[in-house]
Amino acid sequence: MGQSYWERHAARRLPRRRILGSGAAFAAGAAGLALAGCGDDDGESGGGTTSLATATPAANASPTPTDPFANAKKGGVYNIDSTGDPPSIDPYGNTSFLTKDFAAFAYSRLYKFKAGPGIAAADVKPTPDLAQKAEASPDGLKWTITLKPGAKFHDVAPVNGRAVTTEDVKYSWGRMVDPKQPNASQVDFVDKVEFPDASTVVFTLKAPNVAFLEVLSDTNLFWVMPTESGGKFDPAKLSIGSGPWIFESYTPAVGHKWKKNPAWHENGFPLMDGVQVSIIPEYANRLAQFRAGNTDSSGLSADDLVDVKQKNKEIVLVGTLSQQNSYVYFDSDPAAPWRDPRVRQAISMALDREALNDLGFSVNRLRAAGLDVKSGWNNVIPAGMTRFWLDPKSSAHGETGKYFAYNVAEGKKLLAAAGFPNGFAGVWQYAGNRYGKDFNDIAEASGQYLISLGLQMTFEVQDYNSKYITQTSVGNFKGIAFGPETTFTEAGSYPIRLYTDNPKNRGKIKDAQLAKLAVDQQSESNEQKRREMFYEIQRLNAQNMYYIPSQYRAATSWSAHQSWLKNGDTFLTTGYGSPAETYPYRWKST
Repeated sequence: MGQSYWERHAARRLPRRRILGSGAAFAAGAAGLALAGCGDDDGESGGGTTSLATATPAANASPTPTDPFANAKKGGVYNIDSTGDPPSIDPYGNTSFLTKDFAAFAYSRLYKFKAGPGIAAADVKPTPDLAQKAEASPDGLKWTITLKPGAKFHDVAPVNGRAVTTEDVKYSWGRMVDPKQPNASQVDFVDKVEFPDASTVVFTLKAPNVAFLEVLSDTNLFWVMPTESGGKFDPAKLSIGSGPWIFESYTPAVGHKWKKNPAWHENGFPLMDGVQVSIIPEYANRLAQFRAGNTDSSGLSADDLVDVKQKNKEIVLVGTLSQQNSYVYFDSDPAAPWRDPRVRQAISMALDREALNDLGFSVNRLRAAGLDVKSGWNNVIPAGMTRFWLDPKSSAHGETGKYFAYNVAEGKKLLAAAGFPNGFAGVWQYAGNRYGKDFNDIAEASGQYLISLGLQMTFEVQDYNSKYITQTSVGNFKGIAFGPETTFTEAGSYPIRLYTDNPKNRGKIKDAQLAKLAVDQQSESNEQKRREMFYEIQRLNAQNMYYIPSQYRAATSWSAHQSWLKNGDTFLTTGYGSPAETYPYRWKST
C-alpha cells in the first residue's frame, strides 16, 4: 500500500485519528466481512399497503427474499440510540434533524416514501400515508387528494382516537405556510388550498410542479397535526398524531419511549410493541452499548467495521451513500474578505476532497480490503443524488470544475489577486458532538486546510441546540461556518433553500440567475431539460462558490444491526422518515 495516509499528508496538519492497521494484516482482517446492502442505498424506508394481521413465530424466524414478513415474530422493543436532544419536539418548532426524526414517530403526512427488498433508497417513490389517492388535472395545476377512510388520531386525551379530517389538514397547512416558519418558502409554488368536504383537499399550484408528491412526502415540510394542538395541548411538550407510535415519555439527556399504535392505518403494523431511544452524545459510548447488545441498531465509524465484525460475525453491516450534503458557507458582511469570489474559490481549492473522504470514511483502506465503498465529490447537489448530480471532475462541468481540485498554490494566487497575499483572520465554526465522528474529523481537518492556505483561523466548536441550529445555520453568525444541509428527498429543494428568499438561505445569497433557475426547474416536465437546469445551477455556484460543497456524507456511511433484528438491511429510505417508513416493518427473532 506504500506510504500511509498520515505519511503522505502529514504536512497538511490534518487531525490525527486512530488507524485500523495497514497492509496484509488489515486486508486479511477485512476480507472476511460479509456485508449486507453495500450499495448506494441511503437510510431506511418501508410501508405501503402490505398487511400482516397475524404472525406465527417459528423456531428459525427469518424473512425470505419474497416475503420480508415470513415467520415474523410480533412483540418486543426496538432499542436504538440518538446523538442528542431535539431542540423542540414540535414538528414546526425547529428545523433540526432531531426534531424531524422525533415527529416521524407520532405524526403522519399525506404521502410518505415506500421501499422494501430490492429497492434502493435513491429510488424510493411517494406512497399514500393519510391520503388514499391523488389526482392531477390535465394541466398539472390542480391536485385533488382524498383522505384515507378510517385514519384516526391516537386514542389519548384530548384527541381520543377521533378520525382525521380535512380540518386537521387545514390547520396544519396554516402552520406550514406561517411566515415565521423557516420552510414556508419551500411551498411557495402553491397558490391556494381548498377543503370542500371532510375527506377532500384540493391544492391549486401557481405553475405545474413535477415533484409535488415528493414535496408532500418530505419530512422537512408538511406534518398533519390535530386541531387540538392549537390550544388543547402544547405540541412542544406532548406529541399526539396519527402515526405508528404513541408517545410515552421523554426525559432530556436520557431518551424517549414510544408504544405501538394498534389502530394505525396500516393494518397489522408496527410489528414491535415499542421503541426506546437512548440519547448518547458520545460515539464511543454508542459503540459500547451496541457491542454489549443493549441497542439493536447503531451507526458505525468506518474505523470500527473490521473489529466489530471480527468479534461478532453475526452482526449485519449496511453501507449507504447518502443524499445529504455539506457546505462551507460565509456570513453576509459586505466588507468581509469572502465577498470577493476569488477568496471563496481559493478556499475551495484548499480542500483536498479525496483526503477528506479517506479521513472520514476510510475509503482507501476499505476498498483495499475488498469492500464496496462508494464515494464522490459533493456538488451543490449531493453526490448520492445521482439523478441530478453533476460530477465536478466530469467534462460536463467545464471550466468551473477546476475550483474543486486540490491546488493550494493556485489558491494562494487567487488570494493575492483579491488583495490578501498574507491571508486574513477569521472564525471557523461548526457544531460539535452531534453529527458523528466522521463529521467532527472532516470539520476539524477542513479548518486546518484553511490554515494551510495562509488564513489565521480561530476554531469555535458550537453547542448544537443553543447556538448552531438556532443561529449559525440560519445565517446569524460572523466568519466562516461548516455544516451539513438538510437531507432533502427531492433535488429541487436544495436550490430553493440556498438561493431564494428563505430564512435557511444561510449565506444570504442573492443571485437573480440562480434564484430563477431554482424556481423554474419545478415546472420542467422534460427530464433531460430539467437535468440540464440542475447542471447549470451547479456550474454557476461553482463559478461563484457561494456555498463550497464539502465531503461530509460524500462516501459510504455504515450502520450495524444485531443478528436478531430482521429487515434492517432491506427497508431503506432517505430523509428523516424512518420511524414511519422503516421501524414499523422491523422485527426481532428473539
